[in-house]
Amino acid sequence: MTAILERRESESLWGRFCNWITSTENRLYIGWFGVLMIPTLLTATSVFIIAFIAAPPVDIDGIREPVSGSLLYGNNIISGAIIPTSAAIACYMGREWELSFRLGMRPWIAVAYSAPVAAATAVFLIYPIGQGSFSDGMPLGISGTFNFMIVFQAEHNILMHPFHMLGVAGVFGGSLFSCYAWFLVDSQGRVINTWADIINRANLGMEVMHERNAHNFPLDLAAIEAPSTNG
Repeated sequence: MTAILERRESESLWGRFCNWITSTENRLYIGWFGVLMIPTLLTATSVFIIAFIAAPPVDIDGIREPVSGSLLYGNNIISGAIIPTSAAIACYMGREWELSFRLGMRPWIAVAYSAPVAAATAVFLIYPIGQGSFSDGMPLGISGTFNFMIVFQAEHNILMHPFHMLGVAGVFGGSLFSCYAWFLVDSQGRVINTWADIINRANLGMEVMHERNAHNFPLDLAAIEAPSTNG
């Protein structure tokens, strides 16, 4: 008897990296969107912390009146604010879709998260571009956020806009639906059989009943017409 041993080719470094990136066995899934998200998220977080502490006053309104939003220039946790922008949240949405895809799940988690991503894109990017200045974007701060809401309502009456009404109803309705209809989120499109189903289909000469059927079984017997004993 002759044994033939075939030497297994060692996997390349790039192959091992790809397998690690796309592996669902990691405690936190990375994915290819995570490769983009992690550096952008770290950069955005670092810049925000530094700017919130030490950003100098800036003439964001173009009226020769610098506005300070950092702690070192007289602000506190409530009044401090900066104008942010980052692609990290969109990468996070892509990562959610990628993980669902790897696990064979439906994509509804990423679809639900697209609502706040669209809202953030609107107030951080689309609206400032339309207004012609990022000074009109929503500041990332407590007082700045409330000021943005009040000014936006005063200038555009957004609360009476039908598209805004539909958007709010869609966000809250989608959240509610995802909460009580969780099967839409984690469904893999196939039925998972119980042990009762497995035994019943194994042709063992026995039948396993679900509890609700077992309770109704005597009623089923009582509903059957008794056989005649008179011939």
